[in-house]
Amino acid sequence: MLHAMTTEPEQQIGVGTQDAFQRLWTPHRMAYIQGENKPTGPEAGDGCPFCGIPEMSDQDGLVVARGEHVYAVLNLYPYNGGHLMVVPYRHVADYTELDAAETAELADLTKRAMIALRKASGAHGFNIGMNQGAAAGAGIAAHLHQHIVPRWGGDTNFMPVVGHTKVLPQLLADTRQMLADAWPKD
Repeated sequence: MLHAMTTEPEQQIGVGTQDAFQRLWTPHRMAYIQGENKPTGPEAGDGCPFCGIPEMSDQDGLVVARGEHVYAVLNLYPYNGGHLMVVPYRHVADYTELDAAETAELADLTKRAMIALRKASGAHGFNIGMNQGAAAGAGIAAHLHQHIVPRWGGDTNFMPVVGHTKVLPQLLADTRQMLADAWPKD
């Protein structure tokens, strides 16, 4: 936990071999790694954030668009700027548990997310997918969610390779507004 923050670089002992590189820290990722906002169990009432987000305002929940069966929300711990998830309102863990209307709307909002991301940020490509179960890497395995991660040519620059970090150039609230404004209408 950070107790004090400074704006000036400072010498830190124990952070590795001195290599003349300055470090950019992404402490928000540590909150995710340590389990912040993760449910305490598999049921909807066990603190599932995906069940709570629909009760929030769009701004507070980082919701970009709402459908009848699913909604699109920014990832609070993004891999890239604009990292969205499409989430069913119903608390289900497995893709095979979705009914036909939920499946169709999940696909539709995924397409709309791609259109909005291209319009708002000029995304060149996307990683789209879902991790089914904790063994497959699902951070919140009890509530299905599909990731839409925008990609740009050259976005795997020196930062992830050298600094083991990503640089997000925009606050999540600003990204949410930009994508909501770019979201295609019916």
